Amino acid sequence: MALTASRYGKDQVRVMRLTRSGDHHVPRELTLSVLLTGRFDAAWTEGDNRACIATDSVKNIVNVTAARNLSLDAEGFAVAVARVLLETYPQVETVTIEAEETRWQRHAVDGVPHGHTFTRDGNGSGYVGLEATRSGSILRSGIRGYTFMKTTQSGWAGFVADGYRTLPDATDRIAATSMDATWTWSAAPADYEAANARILATLLTVFGTTYSRGVQDSMYRMGEAALATVPEVAEIAFVMPNKHYVPIDLKPFGLENPGTVFLPTDEPHGRIEATIGRAG
Repeated sequence: MALTASRYGKDQVRVMRLTRSGDHHVPRELTLSVLLTGRFDAAWTEGDNRACIATDSVKNIVNVTAARNLSLDAEGFAVAVARVLLETYPQVETVTIEAEETRWQRHAVDGVPHGHTFTRDGNGSGYVGLEATRSGSILRSGIRGYTFMKTTQSGWAGFVADGYRTLPDATDRIAATSMDATWTWSAAPADYEAANARILATLLTVFGTTYSRGVQDSMYRMGEAALATVPEVAEIAFVMPNKHYVPIDLKPFGLENPGTVFLPTDEPHGRIEATIGRAG
């Protein structure tokens, strides 16, 4: 039997590159598929792996290339990864790369683009919930899956230290979430659409412009501010899972990582919930 086609590589390689110029940050997040075609037939036909490059090495090449090319656009980055593979391994004949970009839009606070607060492009969906009886009704509005991030001014420290803890304290980390928020109306505002927009803008302003000691800390202050901004809201409920960006250890490759290259990961994730209402 003839082996008529074969290739292999690494799929779903996620990497975030972050350039920092003072308080002005630029995130570049990609998910890549990197596949190799070349003189690897013996691995299939004879169980001979001597020509094979570990797929873990392919992932490492993506990460090292990221550290060395923080500012390249997505196209240039794909070219750089392919160049490393072709120049390093003579048995590689073709490198096929597909990359999907997670696009982050810079959020504006009071009309001014913010240095390190971003919302995901094509973001979220609106929500309306109604419970109606002949004696009355409860109307809720909100948003689902609204994803946003800040690349500094966030920490998580001072939590329980026991035999199961492995996380160190962090005082400067990326904070990101995909938020579900639901607010319950006690009265009708003059304009629901305008009121909903004010609530969302308030939530993002508090998140982006204040230091966060944890999702819980930000969530509570975001809720307080929303209630203060729109008096017709009785309470606001949040579900805010963590979207983790883990600094990649580049020391095995002789490189430092000063908070510029991260592994984006969604699973498993923390899930934080709370409802903030008016006192009394």
